[in-house]
Amino acid sequence: MTELNDEYWMRHALRLARVAWEQGEVPVGAVLVQGDRVIGEGWNRPIGQHDPTAHAEIMALRQGGKVLQNYRLLDTTLYVTLEPCFMCAGAMIHSRITRLVYGARDEKTGAAGSLLDLLGHPGMNHQVMLHQGVLAEECAALLSDFFRMRRAQKKSLRQAQRML
Repeated sequence: MTELNDEYWMRHALRLARVAWEQGEVPVGAVLVQGDRVIGEGWNRPIGQHDPTAHAEIMALRQGGKVLQNYRLLDTTLYVTLEPCFMCAGAMIHSRITRLVYGARDEKTGAAGSLLDLLGHPGMNHQVMLHQGVLAEECAALLSDFFRMRRAQKKSLRQAQRML
C-alpha cells in the first residue's frame, strides 16, 4: 500500500515540477503530506522570487508549518522529484519530518545519499527515514529534457547573435 501511495504522491510532485518548468525554473516539485492530506506543496522558484532559498522543498515545508501552526512537522512525509541539496536536507532535519521520498538522484549536490548522506548522518539529532528512486526514470527524464531544451535555446541564441 505504501508503495502505491508513494507513486501517487510522487506523480503529484511531478505535476508541480512541470509548473516550475512553465515558469522557467528548474523543474523540481515537492509535496508534504500528513496522513492522506496535503499540508504543503512547492516547486522551484529561486529565479522568479529572487531568492536562493526558494527550492521546492523549502516552499513545501514553509507552507506545512503555516498549516500546522508549528515549525515541527511531525508525522509527515515529503515527496520530492529530485534528491535534496544540503540546505533542504538541513531544513528537513530541523523541521522533524518523519520521512523523505525522492525520485531522481543528484550526484553533484545530493545530500540524501549521492554526494553525502546528511539525513542519515549518525551525529544528527533527528533521523529522517528515506525511500529513494520512486518514479526515478520519469523524474530524471523531466530534468534531462529541461536542460536539453535550455542548451538548445542557448545554442540558437548564439547562432542568432553571430548573424547580427
